Amino acid sequence: MKTVIKSDKIILKDKILNGYLALDGEGISYVGEEKVEGDVFYDYTGKYVSPGFIETHTHGAGGFPFIDCTEDDVINACNFELEYGVTSICPTVTSGPITIMEDAVDKISKAKKNPKTKPNIIGAHLEGPYFSLNQSGAQSPNDITAPIKEDYERIIKKFGKDIARWSYAPERDENAEFCKYLIKNGIVASAGHTDALGVDMELARENGCKLITHLYSCTSTITRDKGFRRLGVIETAYLNDDIYVEIITDGKHLPPDLLKLILKIKGTDKVILTTDSLKIAGTDAKGGGAMSGVEYIVEEGVCRLKDRSAFAGSIATADRLIRVITKEAGASIVDGVKMLTYNPAKIFNLNTGEIKVGKDGDIIVFDDDINVSDVFVKGNKVK
Repeated sequence: MKTVIKSDKIILKDKILNGYLALDGEGISYVGEEKVEGDVFYDYTGKYVSPGFIETHTHGAGGFPFIDCTEDDVINACNFELEYGVTSICPTVTSGPITIMEDAVDKISKAKKNPKTKPNIIGAHLEGPYFSLNQSGAQSPNDITAPIKEDYERIIKKFGKDIARWSYAPERDENAEFCKYLIKNGIVASAGHTDALGVDMELARENGCKLITHLYSCTSTITRDKGFRRLGVIETAYLNDDIYVEIITDGKHLPPDLLKLILKIKGTDKVILTTDSLKIAGTDAKGGGAMSGVEYIVEEGVCRLKDRSAFAGSIATADRLIRVITKEAGASIVDGVKMLTYNPAKIFNLNTGEIKVGKDGDIIVFDDDINVSDVFVKGNKVK
């Protein structure tokens, strides 16, 4: 079946098109100004037609978690996020006992294959437990450790094709052995919750680590050693054009001026927007909860540790990311969408994230306030 979509606001990678696109089967078969014929026609004039959002870092949504979870929890959380424009997703597993993390990956692997799951599950994102204790944030400190070869090799051998990303602290990875193993197995290596120095990051970068997990949130900066200044993760990310940075644009984690600074230095080609949401995202969140035994409270529109020493994650859904980056940080709608679609698609080597002939038919429709009304996944209308 051929579906034709019309709009005066079709968001391409570098501009807005007044025209048409066609979905044929699972993919995009036409993009242009000339009208084409099809079996089904949708006129979205006045609304934006965009590639589907790609969520790279989320611990759950709609009340459903991605750890200590069932397969149905994973399916329900993913389907809930689809309501806000997410057509591809990396369910994130927070640090915990390695057997609990492994079980969560098993549930994500099963949900990925379950036809009840509407969005595309890219694969699991393991956030830890190979982190810096000093930068643990809301990660469970009792479970943080240096990389344990027998554990990560077992999990990757069992679930490698269903693991998309693993966040870790490069300074705890001796000779970059863990990083090398991730890259060898096609898994994105991402530096996060880390006190790495510039030399640690350079070794990781040389061995394939090209992504920073939520920049400025538990990532090291310049330190001094007997007066001599040493670069950290943040400066390394700015210095190297091949490094992508993930940023939480919920309007709470990073103030608007800091978002503007990141975009000024990195540009919009190497920035990825994410929610880092907890399971209460999109709900009438009140009070608090716990994730992997770490308790948090919800106040002022964000999750905090109970002692208020750090944020513990967001309650945002993906639509808010575009609102914040455009309305508060001044990015154009084209660049804002690119940072939530095209850029993450490049990192994960996905055939989506762009309205272009040959790409998967993952399309969403939203208004000027980023309220999502319609969603297509691989050419099929699912909302």
